[in-house]
Amino acid sequence: MTRVLVVDDEPQILRALRVNLAARRYEVAVASDGGAALRQAAEWHPDLVILDLGLPDLDGVEVIQGLRGWTSVPIIVLSGRTDSIDKVSALDAGADDYVTKPFSIDELLARVRAVTRRTAPPGEETATVRLGDHVIDLAGKTISGGVRLTPTEWHFLEILVRNPGKLISQRQLLREVWGDAYQKETHYLRQYMAQLRRKLERDPARPVHLLTEPGMGYRFQPFPP
Repeated sequence: MTRVLVVDDEPQILRALRVNLAARRYEVAVASDGGAALRQAAEWHPDLVILDLGLPDLDGVEVIQGLRGWTSVPIIVLSGRTDSIDKVSALDAGADDYVTKPFSIDELLARVRAVTRRTAPPGEETATVRLGDHVIDLAGKTISGGVRLTPTEWHFLEILVRNPGKLISQRQLLREVWGDAYQKETHYLRQYMAQLRRKLERDPARPVHLLTEPGMGYRFQPFPP
């Protein structure tokens, strides 16, 4: 059974998430502040953390940093903060995804499922990934239908498809594909994403798999909503 630690200072949200997650056979623990969350995580070792940023004692980003000091457990941020700066700060600190309040429980549960699929035990990684009409062979670095990518396009795409459903921040993509000196060159990302959509999406103007999260980053959605 997957263990989920829910951290929020709003009792009604804690109650609603505990009920909905337990009904879907998740084992749930809750914490109402950052200090309790860090202690609970250290003692209980959850498989996933759902974390509010606006906690009474610590900022949620500090909690993420504290967790990342010793664990790679997936973290989904759940917050009423809508400013992209807050979202980017959480992602750069090590969060895996970001859901804005008010939220749909179905959307949150879909993000939970996506995160838990990504954290399957080693050795279960899929060698091929389907993206619309195409099959991507990660080992052979080929794409069905005769699609050819440049090395940079491939590197960009590979980061996304190896993390299905995960929001990858602009800064992370720029750092991993181009290097630390290029972390402000966001126009590179727009250009290369447009190229990938032209080659891989059925309708590049209305992408359903290679998605942009404005001001934050990009996401590979294996199955359209």
